[in-house]
Amino acid sequence: MGGRNPHVITLPVRIIVGNGVLYGTPQYLRELGYRGARIGVVTGPHVYDKHGARLIDVLEEAGYRTRYWIVRDAHKDTADSVARGAGDYGVDLLIGLGGGKSIDLAKYAAHVIKRPFISIPTAASHDGIASPFASLKGTGRVTSVKAATPMAIIADVEVISGAPRRLLNSGVGDLVGKLSAVKDWRLAHKLRGEYYGEYAAQLALLSAKHVIRYHELIASGNPEGVRIVVEGLISSSVAMCIAGSSRPASGSEHLFSHALDMIAPRPALHGEQVGVGTIMMLYLYGDPRWRLVRRVLRKIGAPTTARELGIPPDIIIKALTIAHKIRPERYTILGDKGLTWEAAEKLARETGVID
Repeated sequence: MGGRNPHVITLPVRIIVGNGVLYGTPQYLRELGYRGARIGVVTGPHVYDKHGARLIDVLEEAGYRTRYWIVRDAHKDTADSVARGAGDYGVDLLIGLGGGKSIDLAKYAAHVIKRPFISIPTAASHDGIASPFASLKGTGRVTSVKAATPMAIIADVEVISGAPRRLLNSGVGDLVGKLSAVKDWRLAHKLRGEYYGEYAAQLALLSAKHVIRYHELIASGNPEGVRIVVEGLISSSVAMCIAGSSRPASGSEHLFSHALDMIAPRPALHGEQVGVGTIMMLYLYGDPRWRLVRRVLRKIGAPTTARELGIPPDIIIKALTIAHKIRPERYTILGDKGLTWEAAEKLARETGVID
């Protein structure tokens, strides 16, 4: 029968991907059963000027009452402030419009006030655009916290294509990371008896294999390549929803990235760091695909070295030695004791990450 601890899966109700879909948002809201509702929009200053103001006008012209918050950081205090304001206004629904910060703040605030959340990404830089987790500062941890699963995702390929190329490349870096993340998940299952879900794992792997297969199309700058990355990020997010954790999408390569976020003078983009971490973690596994990942990242113009990340070699090495401490309960190829300085330096040199 059902058992005492059922595995509950919450998935998006609707996913809309296409050109020019952003300003069709009122129609999608009506189709989801929201007419004349109070809508809260969380966005950043640049995105507000470029897309947010017009979206709010479109919503109000369609009979929706709106309140918006322009946010400049992804701090928990900011998220709590949005949650209080949204609660006081009595929003029926929150929209996150923009990149990772705005979407993370909106999904966390929606989780706090128990209201539905719609994700409208304007860049495809990482799979947080549709995951049930938020990366916030000020939580006492560098890893993600539980948040609301998006009720819907509206991904306008035309809008996302207009974002800086570096952000799309970062999204590819985040996606190839699923190759090592799933290996880590399987390893934890075998050695620690941790729950492992084959379906969620295969879905995450599919997103990685998809961008690798079509990396030349992505490198060409063709809008169809943008769509491939967006769909890969969404499927990776759905894999996390199914698993009930970030396990299928986040492993040792993410721990390395989180370590860099802690100690690097100027960290690179999340997906850029994850991509470089994936090269090294696959090498640790003895998986020859580390060369394929490096070749794909080079082809699309993403970083594969410390120099290209803009991070000193000694910081790369130190991050490798402390990565296992970031999330001790999450077992990975790095083990309980991590890498020695010598082993970390050798790893980074063997993979060409440092000279």
